Amino acid sequence: MTTVSLELVKSHMKIDGNDDDELIALYIAGAEQYLAGYIGKSLTELDPFPADLKLAVLMLVSFYYEQRNAVSFGIAMKIAPYSVTSIADTYRAGQVFDGE
Repeated sequence: MTTVSLELVKSHMKIDGNDDDELIALYIAGAEQYLAGYIGKSLTELDPFPADLKLAVLMLVSFYYEQRNAVSFGIAMKIAPYSVTSIADTYRAGQVFDGE
């Protein structure tokens, strides 16, 4: 199960064409796996899937796509941007958040 469609991700990243579809699909799967590990539960357990967590997937896929060849010179590299982890923090195992 994917939480976001390939079409939505490409729209989010303003990508036309199909040249990178396989790569983007891999980044979607990787982002979902990262977030599931980060929050401590499968994303398929969340029903319905919250909009802010869907946004976190979109932002993480964009990050992976844009930083795939990143090299760090004196800059701390992160696995995920703060904007992604700050959203995911509210869904971590043991957290109580009702979306309000």
